[in-house]
Amino acid sequence: MDGDERAIRDLVSTWITASNAGDIEKVLSLMADDVVFLVAGQTPMRKAEFIAGHNALKDVAMEAKSEIQEIKVFGDWAYLWTKLSVAMTPRGGTPATRTGNALSILQKRSGKWVLFRDANMLA
Repeated sequence: MDGDERAIRDLVSTWITASNAGDIEKVLSLMADDVVFLVAGQTPMRKAEFIAGHNALKDVAMEAKSEIQEIKVFGDWAYLWTKLSVAMTPRGGTPATRTGNALSILQKRSGKWVLFRDANMLA
């Protein structure tokens, strides 16, 4: 495994750990300012909408798991295919679990990999 692949695996691990801990600042540091998220049935979401969505879920505990299926690096660009599972439990409520795949495009900026585009296909 080369250094870029290791760095991308570390980014995914950090993202999952920070998401599960509710550490939005850490998650935001892993994405480009011009990031775009594509989710089936919804309009594209940019960073501001991501933050608003996170803030709307303050009373929801999240437990995400990611299993990397493929990483391909092309210079300062890379794509990543993962199998995801996300369980969201409202305070005092029942967990709702969504599973599926995500295809992410990463870009190396100033020597650091960041999420640039993400197509989330959780059902």
